[in-house]
Amino acid sequence: MVSIISAVIVLGILIFVHELGHFIFAKLFGVGVEKFSLGFGPKLIGRKVGETEYLISAFPLGGYVKMVGEGVEGELSDEDKARSFAEKPPLKRIGIVVAGPGFNLIFAWLVFIAIFMIGVPSVTSKVGEVVKDKPAAKAGIMASDVITGVNGKAVSRWEEMAAEISAGKGAPLVIEVKRGEEIKTFRVTPETRTGKNLLGETVTTPVIGVVASGETVIDTYPVGDALQRGTVQTGNVIRLTVVSLVKIIERAVPLDTIGGPIMIAKMAGQQAEAGGVSFLAFMALLSINLGVLNLLPIPILDGGHLIFYLWELIFRKPVSMRAREIAQQVGLALLIGLMVLAFYNDIARYIVGQG
Repeated sequence: MVSIISAVIVLGILIFVHELGHFIFAKLFGVGVEKFSLGFGPKLIGRKVGETEYLISAFPLGGYVKMVGEGVEGELSDEDKARSFAEKPPLKRIGIVVAGPGFNLIFAWLVFIAIFMIGVPSVTSKVGEVVKDKPAAKAGIMASDVITGVNGKAVSRWEEMAAEISAGKGAPLVIEVKRGEEIKTFRVTPETRTGKNLLGETVTTPVIGVVASGETVIDTYPVGDALQRGTVQTGNVIRLTVVSLVKIIERAVPLDTIGGPIMIAKMAGQQAEAGGVSFLAFMALLSINLGVLNLLPIPILDGGHLIFYLWELIFRKPVSMRAREIAQQVGLALLIGLMVLAFYNDIARYIVGQG
């Protein structure tokens, strides 16, 4: 139940943010909006305010903003033409289309900033275990030592220490530790370890053979630092999302890593139970995924429409109706195929796998 409620909250917020982007820019550019719906399919509840009917529909895996002129056969009145999406110049249509994914990316950025201001848990540089016969053990480093410096650079968090060891590229390191009230210095030559990263790529990393104690502290940051860190984090997640998509297309990352609604619900529940910050971070990650995926040049997604309007902007004529229809059919087939794959993976992972 926690997973279902958490998933509904996450998806509801992210769909709302996405459609709000389309809605605001449509209004900004003088386009009439007839419907604003969270979800697809039959209406569950709705209320009309002004010209717009605001809806919650039965299937919560998306939403839509229906603008004046969409799905209407025959001639529009002069009043409706002036407020029709299709009658607006290409640049305005591009702005309306990009606003949806753009709002998802901006929302994630704001959430990451908020997370750094609220406080994020960080693992300290205290050593919990020294692996026998590894470089750190041979040099004399012991469990409960607190690593305070690597090659003259002060460190207090495990992530900082690991980054400095990696930056050394396997060269001998001068490591400073605090043992009780004493400060000791050791010269350690790392060994290399080969493994897989998040994208399934084989990477070689210098290591010294120490394991974190698991001791954590909460790091909070003032607005300026939170803004900088939130911006960097947003950029890193966008980059990782794009690279992951490329790796999936190249088949470097297996297709069975793709997840659907069950996976989202499962992860949402886990992050909700882990705490507010974890839940917010998951929401920001999912928001970036939604924004990036919607910008893919696949007809039926925002990115596909963007390609049509860019074509019109460059060549001064719209893509033919026949070409659009064919492209939409291809895009729909791709999207359905992706959804089937995601559902199949969910069933294999969470239902068959548990049987």
